[in-house]
Amino acid sequence: MLVPAVAVPFFGAVLVWAWRDRAFAHWIGVGAAALALAVVAVLPVGRGNGDWVSIGGSLSGGWWHEIEFAWAPSLYLDFSLAVDGVSWPLAILTALLGLLCCLHNALGAERRTSGALQDRLARVETGGPSLAADDASGVPGRPAATLTSLLLAVQFASTLVFFADNLILFFIAFESVLLPMWAIIRRYGDPVARRRAAAKFALFTVGGSLIMATGLFVAVADAGTADLGAIIVAGGVDPSISLLVFTLLAIGFAVKAPLWPLHSWLPDAHTAAPTVGSVLLAGVLLKLGTYGLIRVAGGIAPQGAADAAPVLAVLAALGILVAGLVCLSLPELKRLIAYSSVGHMGFVVLAFAAGTEAGVRAALFGNLAHGLITPLLFFLAGALKARTHTGLLGSLGGLRLAAPAFAGLLGFAAFASLGLPGLAGFWGEAFTVYAAAERGGAWLALAAAAAFGAFLAAAYLLRMLRRVSHGPLVPATSGIGDASTAELVVWSPLVAGTLLLGLIPGPLLDLFSEGLL
Repeated sequence: MLVPAVAVPFFGAVLVWAWRDRAFAHWIGVGAAALALAVVAVLPVGRGNGDWVSIGGSLSGGWWHEIEFAWAPSLYLDFSLAVDGVSWPLAILTALLGLLCCLHNALGAERRTSGALQDRLARVETGGPSLAADDASGVPGRPAATLTSLLLAVQFASTLVFFADNLILFFIAFESVLLPMWAIIRRYGDPVARRRAAAKFALFTVGGSLIMATGLFVAVADAGTADLGAIIVAGGVDPSISLLVFTLLAIGFAVKAPLWPLHSWLPDAHTAAPTVGSVLLAGVLLKLGTYGLIRVAGGIAPQGAADAAPVLAVLAALGILVAGLVCLSLPELKRLIAYSSVGHMGFVVLAFAAGTEAGVRAALFGNLAHGLITPLLFFLAGALKARTHTGLLGSLGGLRLAAPAFAGLLGFAAFASLGLPGLAGFWGEAFTVYAAAERGGAWLALAAAAAFGAFLAAAYLLRMLRRVSHGPLVPATSGIGDASTAELVVWSPLVAGTLLLGLIPGPLLDLFSEGLL
C-alpha cells in the first residue's frame, strides 16, 4: 500500500490540472485526497512488531511495510519506501490536511465572502484578470482548480519524504515540495505581499537544502549506502565526521522547521499565503524540517547530535522566548499565529536536544499536536479575515456577540495552542520541560526558559482573544455571520483530533516506540 499512498495524490494532481477547465475538477481533487487518506489509514494493518535487529549484516523486522525498486544504483538511488510508528502519524496528518484543504477550496466558502475584494486588489496590481477567479472560467469567487492541483502536489511530495528509506530519494522529495508551495504563495497569496514572501521562501529553502545536501552526500560516501534504515541500525556515520554531518543536516532542517534565528521567512510566507497555503505550511512543511532533524540528522549522526545538543538547546530556548515576546506586540492575527509556530517548534527542538526517551517522545508528540492545532487557527484566521477584510487586532472585537460559535472555536484553538491540560498541546510542552529538567545542571535553566515561554504563549493568546472575541462590537465584525456548515465540516476533524490526543495520548506514544530512532 506504500506505492498507492504516494501515487494517488500525484495522479490526482495531474488529473485536476488536465481538467482544470471543468466544473468538477475540484471534486476529483477531493476524491483523490480522500482515497489517499484511506490508503494511509490502513497502513498499520498487518504491521510488524517494530523490533530492529541486524543479522549477518542484513536487517530484519522494524519497518511495518517496505518496498524497494532499483532506480540508479550507481548513484545510490533506489525507489525505497518504508513506514513505521514515527513516519506513519505524520503521513496520516499530511493526508488529512490535504483532504481538508482540497475540500475547503472546492466548497469555496471563503472565496464567496472575499472574492470581490480579492478581485479588485488583483486587478489593481496586475491590470489583468483577477487571480481570485477560476483559472479557466474567469468567474470571480469560483475556487481555482489549479490551486487544488498544487495542494495535491504538495501532499504527494511530503508523503514521499516521510516514507523515503533512501537518502537520495529523501532529498529529491524534500526539494520537490518547494515548487508547488512557492506557486501557491506566489499566485494565490495576498496581492501586495506575495511576490516578496514567495521569493524569500524560495531563497531560504534552497539555501538550506544545499547545505543539507552536502551533509547527505558526505554521509552516503562514508557509509557506502544511501539506505537510511541500514545506516541508523549500523550506528550512524563514523564518529570522526559525525559532528560535521549533523551540523550540515541540522542547518538545512532548521531552516524548514524553522529554528530561530533561521525563521524570518516564515511570518512573511504565512501572512502572504492563502488560507490553505498557511495550513500546509504549518501542518506539513514545518514537519518536514523537524522530521528530518529527528530521524535523519539524529539517526545517521547520533554522536554529532549529542555533541551539538547544548547549542541546539540554547537556540531552541531562545526561539521560544523571542517568539513569545514578539507575539505580545504583534498587531496582525495571521502574523501572530505564524510567530507562535517558531515558539512551538522551539519546544520540539529542545525536547529532541535533551536526547532522552522522554524528550524524543515529547518532540514527536508536540510536532504532531502542532500540526492539528495551528492549521485550525489558520483556518479560523482566514475565515475571519475573509469576512472582515482585516486581520488587525485593533480593528476587531465583539466576535462572541456577532458569531458565538466562531468565537468558541477560536477560543478552543487558542487554549489548545497555549497548552491547556486535556488538549493536545499540553503533552508536548509539559514533557519538554520535564525532559530538559531531567538532564540537570545547566539544562535546568533551559527548562525554566521553556516554562516561561509557555507562560508567554498564554499571555499573547489570551491577549488575542481579548481583542478579537471580547469587548463591544466594532464595524468590522458587526453582522459577519457565524460559522457555516461547510466551514464546520472542514474544521471539525482538527477539533476532534486535538481533543482525542489531549485526552488519550497513550496510543500515539506507544506508536513512537515502534519507530526507528
